[in-house]
Amino acid sequence: MTDIQELLLSRIRDVADYPEPGVMFKDITPLLADPAAFTALTDAFAEIATRTGATKVVGLEARGFILGAPVALRAGLGFIPVRKAGKLPGATLSQAYDLEYGSAEIEVHAEDLAAGDRVLIVDDVLATGGTAEASIQLIQRAGARVAGVAVLMELGFLPGRRRLEAALDGAPLESLLTV
Repeated sequence: MTDIQELLLSRIRDVADYPEPGVMFKDITPLLADPAAFTALTDAFAEIATRTGATKVVGLEARGFILGAPVALRAGLGFIPVRKAGKLPGATLSQAYDLEYGSAEIEVHAEDLAAGDRVLIVDDVLATGGTAEASIQLIQRAGARVAGVAVLMELGFLPGRRRLEAALDGAPLESLLTV
């Protein structure tokens, strides 16, 4: 394990039985409260943005906003929030996707992405991959290209990586930690 992985992992708190019995929630708020850990995370993601040739960073609601905005700033790129449906004013593009129990929809402002943009998607956790896959589809529908996906944690026991690899079409999927 690398020094940065040890630092990040040491600042992630396990919360048993949240939000329901049997679930071990990975709480990143201690990491965010630690300036050294948050800076290390931001720097690692900004390096990925630079390496992939990203021109914009997309953050997925809600923790992806917290992580993606400073990454975009550090890398000198624009930041674009991908929101739950109905949260953005004006013209939007939307993408529906299936959840374990039902469906959901995400949106982006139509004018925020354009042909020629290379977009790094940033989020805290990769679980089943549904939201990330929908964001890939949304970015592609806007005419932009996905430069890659960067997540703090990948839940290795869930099928998120397998689900995204086909959708990414060769673009990298990088997780700083696999739990």
